[in-house]
Amino acid sequence: MLETVRILFALATLNNWHISGLDVKTAFLYGKLDEEIYMEQPEGFKIKGQERKVLRLRQAIYGLKQAALAWWRELANSLKEMGFKCLYSDAGIFICQHSNGTFAIIVAYVDDVLFVGPSKSFIFLKKQLFMTKWECHDLGDCKEFLRMRVTCKGQSIYIDQCSYLDKVVERFGMTNAKYACTPLPTGYTPTPNQGEVNPHLCTLFQQIIGSLLYIMLGTRPDIAFAVTKLAQFAANPSKEHLDKAKYILRYLAGIAKYALVYKGASNKGLIAYTDSDYTADLVKRRSTTGYHLKLANGIISWQSRPQKTIALSATEAEYMALSDCSQQVVWIQNIFTELGFPVQPTQICADNEGGIFIASNPV
Repeated sequence: MLETVRILFALATLNNWHISGLDVKTAFLYGKLDEEIYMEQPEGFKIKGQERKVLRLRQAIYGLKQAALAWWRELANSLKEMGFKCLYSDAGIFICQHSNGTFAIIVAYVDDVLFVGPSKSFIFLKKQLFMTKWECHDLGDCKEFLRMRVTCKGQSIYIDQCSYLDKVVERFGMTNAKYACTPLPTGYTPTPNQGEVNPHLCTLFQQIIGSLLYIMLGTRPDIAFAVTKLAQFAANPSKEHLDKAKYILRYLAGIAKYALVYKGASNKGLIAYTDSDYTADLVKRRSTTGYHLKLANGIISWQSRPQKTIALSATEAEYMALSDCSQQVVWIQNIFTELGFPVQPTQICADNEGGIFIASNPV
């Protein structure tokens, strides 16, 4: 979902689209249940003389595992009645085409909804129709979405997580720590902890890594390698792993104001870059795949993770990275096709002659 949101931000700045947001109040309470579910009478609402009886739920409540699915079904059905069609490539994206050629795109993530499109009047019309169906809080022009601050400056859109990052840095006591210049120390290679699990250390490490993962997935591709590398040791971290997780926080604290920028004036289309680190994992001997894709001269998608199988050469590792990157490119091209954009061949840049030769060979 975060990747799709960034794609739409990039498309919006390239095509001068309008972006408006709203928040659905108590969204999960709208979902209808197909299953037979009972609950105890809540405190303060017990019927005198019938305390042993239970209540049957007809609609979802917060805390049910299926509440999110029930709400999404209700949302999808209502949007279908409004003329919207769900994208096959991403179930959280809906599009409505008008007879005059204009359209409106809806991005729905639980109770946070964005309306995107070239016609402000058409977006407003669909937004008002949506708000007559559900009780909502109109947020006006998009300023924030999924804890990402959205700032429009001319033909550019900036997205950042400065506010969330400040809270994370303060939460783990790194506000006044000495800033680091890199996400991890140069040449550092983490190794598994052979000692017993320390529950307190493990909990703290997982809390830091979880917060870093959300920041990394949202707006910070520069820490992708460091965070995913340390996350592999979350089951039994050592004191050294915890120190390196805090090292990433020190790095972020020093450049907390960084943002992803999508420049409409650049008129830049989709382009991909990929690389691999051969046998980077000295324990499991697996290589690392890394790639990122840019649109409107800003990064919209990135990945850094161990490869699923062991590569026997640098060429093989690079080819596997090219394969993973090409799958992501095809998925984004499918989104473009469903949104009605003409799809051109996407250039994928790599730096290994052997991998490029194998990928280019039609045999």
